[in-house]
Formats: sequence, C-alpha cells, structure tokens
Amino acid sequence: MAHTKTSFVCLPCRASYKQPYPGTHERRCPRCAGTLIHVGSAFAAPRRRDTAGWRTLSVLLHAGIRFHKGCCGGPGYRPRALSEVRERMAHARLTGEPFAHVLVRRELP
Repeated sequence: MAHTKTSFVCLPCRASYKQPYPGTHERRCPRCAGTLIHVGSAFAAPRRRDTAGWRTLSVLLHAGIRFHKGCCGGPGYRPRALSEVRERMAHARLTGEPFAHVLVRRELP
C-alpha cells in the first residue's frame, strides 16, 4: 500500500513540498535547512512572488490553522487576502473571540 503524501511549507523560502506522512522525524527544507511546517493534504500554495498570499498564509499558520481534508472533501473556508485577515482580526479584537475561530468562519456577523 502506498503512503499518502501531504504538504509541508517553508515560510522563509516560500516553498511547498509534498512528502509522505506520517513520519516521526522533523522535516527540513532542502533550500535553507529550516524546519518545515506540516500544513495538510488539502493545501494549495500561493505563487512564490505572491508576497501578500504568503503573508496571509503565515498569519493562518501562526494562528494554528491547517489545511486538512474534512469529511466533505476540503478544509473549509480560509481567507486568501490580507484585507480579509485584517478585517477578521479587528472583529476578533472587538468581540474577544479567538483569532483562529474568526479566521476560519465563512462570514462575519
């Protein structure tokens, strides 16, 4: 039986790699030897030149949000633009709701 592959990213290099999962060892970036972050199998990386896309992704990953497949096939809603992230973070500050919860909501109240 073939092992399924999942995505790992290196934020400083703006690179994404598909590697077998699970694994017990820490994954290293082939470019900078930094630690790769496991992002899940439903991840689609922004283009390397898309600075705003990688900044948005960085905010999501640092908030603990990953891109794992759910029961219906996808990871659910994830913001793609910095303006969406800023709007959601402002809402979270006003309401006191955790950032991770507000970032993955499809619509804000």
